[in-house]
Amino acid sequence: MPEKSALIVRAGGSADAAPAARGALQAVSPRGRFFANPTFHFETLRNAGYILSNCADLGEILETVKVISEGDAQSWYAAWEATADRVFALAQRTRDSLSKGGAYMRATTYQRMAEFLLPPDDSRRLESFEKIGSHFFTGLDTLGVRYERITIPYGAGKLRAVYFPGPQGAEAKPLLMYGGGFDSILEEYYPNFAEAALKRGYSVLTYEGPGQGEALRKYGLTYTPEWEKPVRAVLDEFLRTHAKPWKIALIGMSLGGYFAPRAAAFDERIDGVVAYDTMYDFGAVLTPVLSAAKNPLAANNISVSWACRNALWTMGTKDIDETITVCAAYTLAAVAHRIRQDVLILAGTEDHFVPIHQTADFEKALVHARSVTTRIFDGPSGGAGHCQPGDLTGYHAAVFDWLLDKFTARPTD
Repeated sequence: MPEKSALIVRAGGSADAAPAARGALQAVSPRGRFFANPTFHFETLRNAGYILSNCADLGEILETVKVISEGDAQSWYAAWEATADRVFALAQRTRDSLSKGGAYMRATTYQRMAEFLLPPDDSRRLESFEKIGSHFFTGLDTLGVRYERITIPYGAGKLRAVYFPGPQGAEAKPLLMYGGGFDSILEEYYPNFAEAALKRGYSVLTYEGPGQGEALRKYGLTYTPEWEKPVRAVLDEFLRTHAKPWKIALIGMSLGGYFAPRAAAFDERIDGVVAYDTMYDFGAVLTPVLSAAKNPLAANNISVSWACRNALWTMGTKDIDETITVCAAYTLAAVAHRIRQDVLILAGTEDHFVPIHQTADFEKALVHARSVTTRIFDGPSGGAGHCQPGDLTGYHAAVFDWLLDKFTARPTD
């Protein structure tokens, strides 16, 4: 049986031993929110966390949300687009390299926020996506961040990856491979995780799979439940030109909480896996939202209409019923027993996407994992939401402590 531990992470950094299934879903008061609309609030909080990596600024965010009409996707786009353009202009006229690079990175965040809620067929999507990439790589270059862009042939298209080599000594630490989820693009992985990992001496390999970023927008590649295929393709291409790392830890964000464990179940090169957050059964998560979208009145609910449009786009399906059928395959129930690595599960007690019981379901299914560690974030910690958007410092602490615990320094020859 695997070694198991579970903690509820509370405000102030303390942690109390508790069963992973504890921490019932709590009602969240609108008091103190950026918006009453849960999608608008969540996406604002998600990106406000990138203040931590100098890829957002509190004042710029607060000034932008002031002019956004509640629940109006077009107002959302116009406000964030204006802020992105303003900060980009600031970057261009700034001389100090750190200030200049930081402005480019903030412009990246705000442009990505603008594009986020656009319909898949909106004519502004392509131009916006191109601006995101241009701002991002210009920002990295200006800041002097070392990186290598990697293109991976995949099916009828290509996948993007970016390798960030760590400082001297990084070879003695595991390579951290990082991928996203239901709405991800490559440019978000740096402020969310890679920047923090580089400061701690790790090398990081970020990647997009089918259904994400450029693979979806340029090549029309859509999701596959067999996520071991894109992970294998990325690793194969990386190892073709780089030395095999001592250890590899695979981290998956949001729907990546399904993707990363799924890939680990079929790829023995992966030594550890992080589900950030729990996503044991994506079909069970999405089906109620898709069913609600059948109601014509759902078009007035941005949370429902966006999720439905994005699901059809990323899954490559023609209607809601087909999407529900396809999404049913995105469950770890049939493969969790194959996972033999060390596993870290993160979860929030107020996750408005994933029911908290899926964490316990996942734990119980990991019968052959080398170890299972669970970190559950409660309300006072600030990280009780999906993927801890209000507590990136706590999320980072949980992941990097787990890495120190499970992967001691590589022994010298």
